[in-house]
Amino acid sequence: MHKLIGLARAFNAVAVVTNQVMAKPDQFFGDAIHPIGGNIVGHTSHTRIYLRKAPHGPIRIARLVSSPYLPEGEEILKVTENGIEDVSEEEKASKPRGR
Repeated sequence: MHKLIGLARAFNAVAVVTNQVMAKPDQFFGDAIHPIGGNIVGHTSHTRIYLRKAPHGPIRIARLVSSPYLPEGEEILKVTENGIEDVSEEEKASKPRGR
């Protein structure tokens, strides 16, 4: 990861790293979903975004988990043939926001 960050800085580029998550069924309280990469990926990354599927259609929920410059928050988006698009207020209202 440090080499990747060094290359991104040298070439003024963005480095995107994905990480798989797993469920911990033995955890009763708190978030039962944990990243497989553990602390190495979490501490080396500057900004972390957690993506999850909404219950219906191509809707995704992006949650900003950690960033040195931005506050935590969520945004609803959809993935279409044209790429990533905003979700209209009507679509947001008609879709339940569950986990």
